[in-house]
Amino acid sequence: MLQTTKDILADLIAFPTVSADSNLDMIAYLASRLEDCGADVHLFTDPSGKKANLFATLGPQKDGGIVLSGHSDVVPVTDQNWTSDPFKMVERDGRLYGRGSCDMKGFIAATIAMAPTLAKAAQDRPLHFAFTYDEEVGCIGATHLAQSLQEIGIRPSVAIIGEPTDMRIIEGHKGCFEYTTRFQGLEGHGSAPELGVNAVEYAARYVSYLLDLKEQLRDMAPPESAFEPPWTTVNVGAVQGGSVHNVIAPKAQVDWEMRPVQKSDADFVKSRLHAYCHEVLLPKMLAVHPDASIETQVVGEVDGLVPTLENEAKQIVSELTGYQHAHLVPFGTEAGIFQGIGMDVVICGPGSIEQAHKADEFVTVTQLERCTEMLSKLSKKQSC
Repeated sequence: MLQTTKDILADLIAFPTVSADSNLDMIAYLASRLEDCGADVHLFTDPSGKKANLFATLGPQKDGGIVLSGHSDVVPVTDQNWTSDPFKMVERDGRLYGRGSCDMKGFIAATIAMAPTLAKAAQDRPLHFAFTYDEEVGCIGATHLAQSLQEIGIRPSVAIIGEPTDMRIIEGHKGCFEYTTRFQGLEGHGSAPELGVNAVEYAARYVSYLLDLKEQLRDMAPPESAFEPPWTTVNVGAVQGGSVHNVIAPKAQVDWEMRPVQKSDADFVKSRLHAYCHEVLLPKMLAVHPDASIETQVVGEVDGLVPTLENEAKQIVSELTGYQHAHLVPFGTEAGIFQGIGMDVVICGPGSIEQAHKADEFVTVTQLERCTEMLSKLSKKQSC
């Protein structure tokens, strides 16, 4: 089964499913493999028709099934110094190299390799496969899939998200809220700043206020927070605007994110920013130029995975892996979306997050083998 998993992983890596591009060829490949096992396959395309989610079911069509989930998209390889073709799997020294090998095509390959065995075992409880698009750019596909499942009345009770965790059980992570804030000012000559609206200056004031909120959030950490760090974080990822030193910049853009440990923190940041823009910044901009504006685009607001005392997913994966303890991680996943529609959820998959998004990304053969062993035990559990 390990060799089959490696062969499938090589196929999956060869699909260059960077988030900016289509994933349809990879989804068609996965659909074909699952249909060969007798799965009932649903495809849900995005509005452009160039991307799709896959949701497939083995076993009876009833509520309460187990979902094995992974995202099909990968991050770009642009400007990364790879020592081999990132879209051709290379095995070397017990490692399988290639873009997406650990994040997270290794897990998907293992589930597809085990699908024939799982099909025979899924007699009383359905087993589902959920493969999504655009996780890397805001979990857009998973949000779409959650809506689709609710619309067609499919209600699984458990989800295992195969992000790279070194096969450890993860029961919680912070949310990931990403935004782009755009400033429209008025161009002019740098010698007469009072006649223009410098979008870069207002963007700078916005960033300064955002960083003040960042410091306030440190003091708002819940006493029981087990995250590291325990508070909601804010990061300014990029600031763009202006052209040359003597021109008043008419446009500027700030890309930023926050990782809430609790919903109230996100509400706090958004309400304070809204008030600051509409009560302080915008009146000054509009006094000079009636078409000035500040607009914030929501790139993605993905809720975190909240640890719960009763969690069937954690119980199942603990039995399969032998791990008794669950952990928290700082990075975001689609897990909170599945939890939001009523499932018990954990994250557990092959590979290390330390390798994700880097040049020469890899998953070890040992990690892949441990994943197939977990799924093999799941098939035995399903048939009991």
